[in-house]
Amino acid sequence: MPTTLTDTNTIALHTRQWLQRMVIGLKLCPFAERPFNAGLVSIVVSEAVTEDSLLSGLSAQLSRLDDTPADQLETTLLVAPRLLEDFLDYNDFLQRADDLLVDSGYEGIYQIASFHPHYQFACTQPDDAENYTNRAPYPILHLLREDSLERVLASYPNPEAIPERNIATMNRLGSAALSALLTDICRTA
Repeated sequence: MPTTLTDTNTIALHTRQWLQRMVIGLKLCPFAERPFNAGLVSIVVSEAVTEDSLLSGLSAQLSRLDDTPADQLETTLLVAPRLLEDFLDYNDFLQRADDLLVDSGYEGIYQIASFHPHYQFACTQPDDAENYTNRAPYPILHLLREDSLERVLASYPNPEAIPERNIATMNRLGSAALSALLTDICRTA
């Protein structure tokens, strides 16, 4: 993980490298490669330094998705490098983000997947390899179209096995190798 914040372009590059090398490269999400390669994934680096300003940015990105057809913009990664460094604070913020979905009338239309440098699933230890399925260089709110998810899940054999497969992959690689991979991604400039 980076120890100092860098410019917006570098943060976007780190996020893109994370998508390519971890999410797509390790096949953590079997649905990510197609929209990524088609240029349908937007990476937006937020300048927010308060939760309220991040919520404003989230609202703007939801509106942007709503105003843009999926064949032009499939999904957005809203990267928040300047706040929510603590995973528990980030986890608490996710409730505010979900409340925004509901209050804006977007519940059932969009959902938010969460990624964080210190992501930790319940009943795991901080260094457990399986946590790396949701670890990223920076706090990220991944905005997904529900109808697109339903479409790809309907045509994918045994989608409920994806989490178990990902955990097995992470455990096979091990925490040390995964940590080194994330560190290497953040050296890219």
